[in-house]
Amino acid sequence: MTQIPASGVKWIGLCLLASIALPSSGLAQSAGLGAAGELVDPDILRVCADPSNMPFSDESGQGFENKLAELVAAKTGRKSVAYTWYPMATGFVRNTLGANLCDIVIGYAQGDELVQNTNAYYKSTYAVVYKKGAGLDGLDRLTDPRLADRKIGIVESTPPSTILAKAGLMRHVHPYPLMVDTRLQKSMAEVMLTDLEKGVVDIAILWGPMAGYYAYQMDPELVVVPLVKEKPDHMSYRITMGVRPSDQEWKRTLNTLIRENQAEINRILLDFHVPLVDESGKPITQ
Repeated sequence: MTQIPASGVKWIGLCLLASIALPSSGLAQSAGLGAAGELVDPDILRVCADPSNMPFSDESGQGFENKLAELVAAKTGRKSVAYTWYPMATGFVRNTLGANLCDIVIGYAQGDELVQNTNAYYKSTYAVVYKKGAGLDGLDRLTDPRLADRKIGIVESTPPSTILAKAGLMRHVHPYPLMVDTRLQKSMAEVMLTDLEKGVVDIAILWGPMAGYYAYQMDPELVVVPLVKEKPDHMSYRITMGVRPSDQEWKRTLNTLIRENQAEINRILLDFHVPLVDESGKPITQ
């Protein structure tokens, strides 16, 4: 999944099978002095990823980060994609990218010092999910007075909990664990939205990519609202690709790829119902 920096939360909720022609501008990594001194494989895109963390990544290649990896491979002239699998938890970077077993983390929040960040390729935000027609229509912030007598599902220690605490709503919170091994258990996002369907909670608060994906999978009629009106904004994060600090040429190659293929990247993300927002908090729909 996408790694969130320690300044926010370390885990959110916390990774194109068709052939794509190499663009005319040429993104294959330069063979100059910078590239020659780097450990990046020039022929295979070696990806560090979680093996069981939808909608981000999984071993069957169904996550949006898997699709983005295929795009990166094609646009940089790689012949194939190979994965180093490791759960997105403590030790992930150390045991994958840091051990030189792979060359890129497809999704990593801007600002985390464990990796060198590329330019951001999307920005998303925490979101609320509720049933249409359940008396919450129009709710778009956590200070809405209608939450005073509602059961609220939230992942422990994630940023929205601060706002709920200040609003005096923690007594209504139904907490879900921050860290789970999704190889052995269902994602907390899936568990929370199942509880929403059953009435265990009245509203679910989740990292946007997880909210959008699982809500659509379970019931397209569920309402997903990005939390873009909270002040100050601690709900939104810019997501980058992560590389080793030494791989400067590789970072420049990826920055060029992001700049030249933003529309295609957005299409992949929107296909997974990721709530994309621009720098002013307005939704990106295409």
